Amino acid sequence: MNDKLDGVATFVQVVEAGSFALAAERLNLTRSAVGKAITRLETRLGVRLLHRSTRSQTLTTEGQCYYERCVRALAELDDAEASFDISRVEPGGRLRVSVPEAFGHWCVAPVLLDLAQQYPQLQIDLSFTDRYTDLIEEGVDLAVRIGELRDSTTLAARHLGTQHIVIAAAPAYLAQHGTPASLADLADHTGIAYSRAGVIAPWDARGPNAQTQPVRIRTQISMDDVQAIASAAIDGHGLAWLPCWLVARHQASGALVPVLDSYRVRSQEIYAVWPQVRNLRAKTRVAIDALKARIPEMIGT
Repeated sequence: MNDKLDGVATFVQVVEAGSFALAAERLNLTRSAVGKAITRLETRLGVRLLHRSTRSQTLTTEGQCYYERCVRALAELDDAEASFDISRVEPGGRLRVSVPEAFGHWCVAPVLLDLAQQYPQLQIDLSFTDRYTDLIEEGVDLAVRIGELRDSTTLAARHLGTQHIVIAAAPAYLAQHGTPASLADLADHTGIAYSRAGVIAPWDARGPNAQTQPVRIRTQISMDDVQAIASAAIDGHGLAWLPCWLVARHQASGALVPVLDSYRVRSQEIYAVWPQVRNLRAKTRVAIDALKARIPEMIGT
């Protein structure tokens, strides 16, 4: 009897990847092996699933129908396996996690490294990137995101804490340029800004009265990495707005000091995000629980 699942996962991956080459890369197979798997599947079914050319591929009418049913069938199998996985005493398997670079380095990695020691069968694959990661498209089990979440019907999320942003500078910079006593004083200073795709994030400060006020400051340098911004501030290039947990680390060594203590530039929410499933696998669940337990203390919330 033929294995009815033979080639199904490969077919779904080819459709979702958009090309045989990318599907082969994700499946760790050769392009030829992927092509042969699809051919065998079409031969067994007696229909053509894909229109193929040298530059593109499109689903046939039969292929579209079959793809939709395959996705549902594979999801049911995943849920069935997950229901067994939940009952396991020890989580195991490969856990792919995507995290922001600086926050991931200082806050998430220590938690997951401890988790790996606690569960020897758990394999942690940690990716550090500030770009938006498509969890489903890229096969990621769990991500940590900072800021407002996009609306999604395919992702689930859990709040991990609130990251407060403060203004800080090197003692040498303040000795040379003076310590600002009010937001108005910042107009006489140089700021090191955070930017993404050439867009500089504004410095909108919230004072003791909880009202938000715009900050006027000359920006000479902008970067898309908060660790680089912290290094530039330590070297005396200006005032920087940085996460409180990062400032605290450098404040302990005397490299940075916060200014305008009663003001915060802004706050950002931190979330764990994962693909929505009926039964969450144990490996993902223990990681989320560990992050929820330890992140608030790490960031001072």
